[in-house]
Amino acid sequence: MRIASHRPGHSSTPRRAGPAARRAALAALAGLALVGGGLVAGPVTAHAAPAHPAGAGGSSALQGDFAAASREFHVPLPVLLAVSYQESRWDSHAGRYNTGAGYGPMDLTDATAAMVDGSGAGAAGRRDTAAMVSAPALHTLEAAARLVHASPAALRDGTAANIRGGAALLASYEKALTGGTTTDPADWYGAVARYSQAGDEQGARDFAAAVYALMAAGAQRTTQDGQRVRLAAEPRLVPHRRSVPGLRATPAADTEADCPAAMHCSVVPAAPEGYQQANRPKDGLAIRYIVVHDTESTYQQAISAFQDPAGGVAANYVMRSSDGAVTQMVPDADLAFHAGNYWFNMHSVGIEHEGFAASGATWYTEAQYRATAELVKYLAARYGVPLDRQHVIGHENVPGPQSAGVAGMHWDPGPYWDWTHFMRLLGVPVPEGGSGVGPVGTAVTITPDFAHNLQTVEVCGQPTGEARTKGGKHDKTTVHTRPKGAGHTRPKGAGGEAAAPPCTAQTQPSNFLYLRTAPAPTAPLYADPALHPGAAAGTDHIDDWGDTVTEGQQFVVAARRGDWTAIWYGGAEVWFDNPHGENTTPAPDAVLVTPKASSAPAPVYGEAYPQPSEYPQGLKPSTQAPLSMYSVPDGQAYVASPVPSRSDDFFTSPPDTVVNGSECYYTVQYDHRLALLNAADVTVRRR
Repeated sequence: MRIASHRPGHSSTPRRAGPAARRAALAALAGLALVGGGLVAGPVTAHAAPAHPAGAGGSSALQGDFAAASREFHVPLPVLLAVSYQESRWDSHAGRYNTGAGYGPMDLTDATAAMVDGSGAGAAGRRDTAAMVSAPALHTLEAAARLVHASPAALRDGTAANIRGGAALLASYEKALTGGTTTDPADWYGAVARYSQAGDEQGARDFAAAVYALMAAGAQRTTQDGQRVRLAAEPRLVPHRRSVPGLRATPAADTEADCPAAMHCSVVPAAPEGYQQANRPKDGLAIRYIVVHDTESTYQQAISAFQDPAGGVAANYVMRSSDGAVTQMVPDADLAFHAGNYWFNMHSVGIEHEGFAASGATWYTEAQYRATAELVKYLAARYGVPLDRQHVIGHENVPGPQSAGVAGMHWDPGPYWDWTHFMRLLGVPVPEGGSGVGPVGTAVTITPDFAHNLQTVEVCGQPTGEARTKGGKHDKTTVHTRPKGAGHTRPKGAGGEAAAPPCTAQTQPSNFLYLRTAPAPTAPLYADPALHPGAAAGTDHIDDWGDTVTEGQQFVVAARRGDWTAIWYGGAEVWFDNPHGENTTPAPDAVLVTPKASSAPAPVYGEAYPQPSEYPQGLKPSTQAPLSMYSVPDGQAYVASPVPSRSDDFFTSPPDTVVNGSECYYTVQYDHRLALLNAADVTVRRR
């Protein structure tokens, strides 16, 4: 996502920075990989181009558009092609797949405040979103349109116009730096670095290095709309490196990491736009949650994406699949934009895992599990995070901050993350299955045996657990954003029309159980009202999180009938197959909350900000409202955190300002996701 998610008063200089060599990881952008310290072309997206015509196997019209813009604006064709590949892989996307601000093959940016609502910042309801998208780097489309005397709409919607605008912008940077343009690609290093829109010297140089490595290696690809594009290899090309005025100096190297003493953690700072400087927990922002993500990319691509200054997202840590290697990208003290919910970002640490949700079991290795467990134990001890499934959660368990954002929330790490094994590594295992189910009104823990819990899901295209961002991270054929009422998403075909790839049934050991509307295997799956408004049934699609419960989650028994158990879930009574209680374990110590008898159904919230009257003068209150599709009806009960948390908010101007409210909120296991209930609306029952 190309959205800058900083807040007013945010300092653009990271407090900690890693060595320059580590920051060269940006060269993995768009398929480049670091091998043995050198840049080589990756095997999937970039490789030496063979000597067949550009149009073989597809149309060559796009190649012609690049050639025409190269001639018109006197930009060497290899430079223009390589820059575009780094930005978009030559795809003609609109608004970076509607999740960010970049448009077209040249990724020209036109950010709006609304775009940050669904980003990792999760800024829905905040009054400072206009400032979040005010940086010039987020409005290059307007600048390019002026240079080619065209409307911004023409560059947003037209591929050829977009390429002309990007070429004109590149040429303007070259003229500003050197006084003119040349035909030698080696002379364009400074203009390429400037095109990255990086605010710091190292970030700009990393981008330029990746572009020139691509020119040296060559590349070819058929784009999503069937256009065949070829960049011929120039293996002897060596750029004439020059300084780029106006960039801030790269901070001095500092290898300190927030990691266990026995664990080696690399430090590669994320772009400052992906987080905010804070001083957690000393400033009053308690760290209460540890959020497990997957990258939907390779390890190196994820690191590169978080270094993208226009991405606006970052996690605190990234874990490699093969050996459990750890890279810290945002200090724990700071507020990383990783969970799509600003309030949960305020109170959490995010850990990304190299892998793909739809095939997670093949990526989530024992080395990765064990390294993450050591890191989580360290973080939990340091910040007082309880080691249970209410506080060690998946990204899929984070609630939408406001009603409009619930359906688009991510579902990683997905059905193949083995929570039972992971919690056992933490030393606090989820109870083993087979322990039975208690009476109606008591709590149970969901405890299927992962290895033997074979569940079948339908996989259509390549659904991804995360939304897509620039630079390789989440750069999949299928976008995650789910249309309202749809059970899953499908890739787009040529011309932007919805394609219908074959859907396949996939049966694997899984961490979830399906939920049905009645105690029978033929009963419809539960239809979550955010995902399927007005529908009678949910789906078995892998990204339909609304009709499943996951290992370690706790719910209250609503009814029992034969082999079936009912629980209160999302305001409804739902059923799952539980013969002899083999998929549950009683949870007698759980804290339960119910609506106050004299009140209407208790409203459900995704965030917990103070009341407007509780903000000091000069600070714009964040707004919140109950999630409109959810409530807790009278007679239902849900498992809650033992102690409620005070409402609060955070601002960077004045620096490190925390606003505390008077209301308190319980964190409850509401449905597949957590939710917040105002303590004033519920009665607590401790067993």
